[in-house]
Amino acid sequence: MNLFKDAIIAKNQLQGVVSPTPLTENTNLSNEFNATILLKREDLHIVRSYKIRGAYNKISSLTDAEKQQGIVCASAGNHAQGVAFSCNLLQIKGKIYMPKTTPKQKIKQVQLFGKSFVAIELIGDTFDDAYAQAVADAKENNKIFIHPFDDLKVIAGQATVGLEILESYHPPIDYVFVPIGGGGLAAGLATVFKELSPNTKIIGVEPEGAPTMKTAIAVGNNAPLESIDKFVDGAAVKQVGNLTFEICRHLLDDIILVPEGKVCTTILRLYNEEAMVVEPAGALTIAALDFYKDKIKGKNVVCIVSGSNNDIERTAEIKERSLLYEGLMHYFIIQFPQRPGSLKEFVNEILGPDDDITYFQFTKKNNRESAPVVVGLELKNKNDINPIKTKMTERGFQYNYINEKQDLFNQLIG
Repeated sequence: MNLFKDAIIAKNQLQGVVSPTPLTENTNLSNEFNATILLKREDLHIVRSYKIRGAYNKISSLTDAEKQQGIVCASAGNHAQGVAFSCNLLQIKGKIYMPKTTPKQKIKQVQLFGKSFVAIELIGDTFDDAYAQAVADAKENNKIFIHPFDDLKVIAGQATVGLEILESYHPPIDYVFVPIGGGGLAAGLATVFKELSPNTKIIGVEPEGAPTMKTAIAVGNNAPLESIDKFVDGAAVKQVGNLTFEICRHLLDDIILVPEGKVCTTILRLYNEEAMVVEPAGALTIAALDFYKDKIKGKNVVCIVSGSNNDIERTAEIKERSLLYEGLMHYFIIQFPQRPGSLKEFVNEILGPDDDITYFQFTKKNNRESAPVVVGLELKNKNDINPIKTKMTERGFQYNYINEKQDLFNQLIG
């Protein structure tokens, strides 16, 4: 099987169903990095992510007999929407397994696109939990399993992103930054570029809390990670595909890990400065530019904006993670001195005029006279935290700084 040729076939298969997405220069980013930064807006599909490409290419290629069997898939959201849209369009019955942690917005969209042709079942906390159940269902009930990334037809569909980029932009492209979850998009895009633009550097981007592909390549085998941070839900899997692993290990030029807090800062910035609503996975590649800022100066750079299926209910968490990453949010367990006016002293003498108390909770509700207090502070300047710590020590405020104590932080705040 020739993946590049299959990408050409997939492009024809998708015509009239999947509209090409814009590739546009972003002036703010170009000025910031002294480069030509182009955004491939895969978030502008009808299902708001690139996943429609692979899902439709795979499902439409099934035989009539296979379509009659019905299909099943597992997804954290975007693949599910692509499958649901395809089922409705092709009038095929499908069942979609999604983690219970999937944002409500994505679940609602799946049902909206699939209408009466899809049934949704929420199971487990991760994609891997949903995946195991979907595979079991397909085996037991003789259904066709539509893998979200580890399938050559799916990879070929995602590869059409690369074909569109090269068709719409003719100057040499020096770098392409592509997000990695299971690896389908990265594998397909890298295949196209190595065939048509071999001098382009393909840089994969993963969330720091789910370095699945980077770890697999480093150790030389596709072993699953024991645990991951699920926050970047569109790019957080414990194990990448076997097919995508083999392709990416040979064709990717580098893989960058981006802290989840940096991703959140990027999401907020894109919303405030560009009026763009992107999901965490959709912000990965733009967040990664900082880590390559010296290499990309004067270069033509493409960032794949993979999706915009963000749940507004996550806004508070996104802001919190951003502030923590930027050094503007700090949490303490404070033992206030047992003297009158100590809280007033803390506010007036220790905190600055621009510092806000955003969280205040007694650790023992039945003994507030002597109980330590969990205090959250939001600062305007990250450099103000050290003077605050110094003043607390000088004035007899015993404290435990919990930002850097992850287990304690998660127990009290998370």
